[in-house]
Amino acid sequence: MSGTGEVITILPVSECWELLKSVTLGRLVTSVDGRPQIFPVNFVVQRRTILFRTAEGTKLVSAAMNNQVLFEVDDHTAVEGWSVIIQGRARSLRSDEEIEEADRAQLLTWIATEKKHYVRILPDLVTGRRFRFDRPSPSEPLQ
Repeated sequence: MSGTGEVITILPVSECWELLKSVTLGRLVTSVDGRPQIFPVNFVVQRRTILFRTAEGTKLVSAAMNNQVLFEVDDHTAVEGWSVIIQGRARSLRSDEEIEEADRAQLLTWIATEKKHYVRILPDLVTGRRFRFDRPSPSEPLQ
């Protein structure tokens, strides 16, 4: 491939948080009955944590039972892409103060199902990468 510079760049944590704030859909990765599960969730960043809402069910139970989770977001354009992964602990919000703070985030659900439960992911590790989609020059053969 032609081009100059790095194809993959490791992102500083501050840039990872800025990228997280720029999107609203992520993927929660947890375990159900010892098997990995992935759930798409809409979310917001609040105080360098991830906040999402959910209804009763597998997602809520698995996040509560397996408080160690992964959360991934990504995006791309025609010339580059990026990915941010958070390793952290999920916890359901229970106290009135926690729920009032979460309500201030104005996290809207995408569908009309009732999602009464807030879950917050407290990060232990935040990592990110930016990928440059290098294209071969017209004179280079495709491989």
